[in-house]
Amino acid sequence: MNLNRLLNCPKQRGNYRTLSEDMTTKNTVYKAWVLAREKRKITNNHIFHSDRGVQYASNKMISLLNRSSKITQSMSRKGNCWDNAVSESFFKTIKYECTNRYNFKSYLHAYHIINQYTKWYNNSRIHSALDYKTPAEKELELRIINNKKVA
Repeated sequence: MNLNRLLNCPKQRGNYRTLSEDMTTKNTVYKAWVLAREKRKITNNHIFHSDRGVQYASNKMISLLNRSSKITQSMSRKGNCWDNAVSESFFKTIKYECTNRYNFKSYLHAYHIINQYTKWYNNSRIHSALDYKTPAEKELELRIINNKKVA
C-alpha cells in the first residue's frame, strides 16, 4: 500500500491523502489533488512542491498544474531530501508513531488507522516548528493575521 499526502505549508497540515494499492498517478497524487481542490481554492503564488517521483513528473500532473497561472510546480533537486524536508519529516513521523506499530489486516484497516492518526496529528499533536501549536491552531492563527491585513 502507498500513502500519498498533500501538506499545506507553513502550517504542516495535511488533510488530503490517498491510500492506494498501486503507484499510478491516477490513484496517488492526482486523487489527492482532486480531494484538495474540492476543499480549497488555489491562491495566487501557489507552489506545488514535490520530490522527483514519477507520479509528480507525469504528463498528467504537469499539464494539470500548468493549466493555472497561479501555480508553480517545484521539484526537489536530484538526490536532495532536504528540499522536501517537511514531507520527509511527516513520513518519518507517521512511520514511527503509527504505521510501524501495526500489522494491517486489510486496506480498510490501514485506511482507518491512518485516518485516525492524521486527525490526531492535525488537531492534537503539537509541533515545535509551529511554536508548540497544532497544525489546526497554526492555520487559524494565520487566517486571523491574513484577515487583519485585508481589513
